[in-house]
Amino acid sequence: MSDKPKLAFYWCASCGGCEESVVDLAEDILMVAGAVDIIFWPVAMDFKKNDVEAMEDGSIFAAMINGAIRTSEQEEMARLIRRKSKVVIAYGSCADMGGTPSLANEFTREQIMEYMYQEAPSVVNPEKTRPMLSFKHNSQNVTLPEIRNLVRTLDQVIDVDYYLPGCPPTPKLLKQAVLTLLSGEFPPKGTVLSPDEALCEECPRKESKPSDLSFTHFYRPHEILIDKTKCLLSQGVVCMGPSTRAGCEALCISGNMPCSGCFGPTSRVRDQGAKMLSSLCSNISENDEAGIDKILDGIPDPVGTFYRYGLATSLLRKKITEDV
Repeated sequence: MSDKPKLAFYWCASCGGCEESVVDLAEDILMVAGAVDIIFWPVAMDFKKNDVEAMEDGSIFAAMINGAIRTSEQEEMARLIRRKSKVVIAYGSCADMGGTPSLANEFTREQIMEYMYQEAPSVVNPEKTRPMLSFKHNSQNVTLPEIRNLVRTLDQVIDVDYYLPGCPPTPKLLKQAVLTLLSGEFPPKGTVLSPDEALCEECPRKESKPSDLSFTHFYRPHEILIDKTKCLLSQGVVCMGPSTRAGCEALCISGNMPCSGCFGPTSRVRDQGAKMLSSLCSNISENDEAGIDKILDGIPDPVGTFYRYGLATSLLRKKITEDV
């Protein structure tokens, strides 16, 4: 076995983009592969759970876990990898803040199951059959992971050392994170490995942002022809840049799309969505309730707009039911 530091990657509830972002290192992946031993990466190589169980506790130098925690299997694997690793990094928006999977917290588990297996337009299920947690198949006991009632962030399940935000993190930030770890000069525990300033500071359109905004209408990106040279907010397009951490190199804005908030808030913001909503509402041109409502009608999905990535860490966090 090599004496190089051991690195692990694992994928929980997410889309897989974080896994692809590792490959996006391009030729720099050779630098990473040369500096470490990747001893667990199931999406890319043939590793099994028992391979990790056989490792000594603390023998993995660093583990990068992406994805939120939705199932019993994900929770079990997160706890196992935590036990085997010296350093755990919440990799990407879903592990960091819950990501888009945590939008499921708008609904109860029963509501989700009922829709998916009975009410969705594409479903034909007159027997109302649902998956069972365990059953026999060819005389073998088969067990499926349980879907938890709540989508949680990684640090709501295990102790996390560092956070690498983004949907997905950029190759530049991943490379910097790996080099920082290999240097042995660790930042303070809990550090977010991205600049602690608002995205507006690195936005190529920042000089065009007016000092005083006054919103008369909100538009979704497909509803207007966006001027590539002007601040998106000044055009009435909801851009999460003012309440979002920098570090993404303003890639969405460079593609003429608004920031959707995937890097999460800076250290000075407790609730990213509430911060942005407060900022927008304080600059609405109307003063009467009917006029304000008409303008806000331009944002048909407030939760999906302001909490697209961070519902699990927000002050809202989940749907409140009578039995909670």
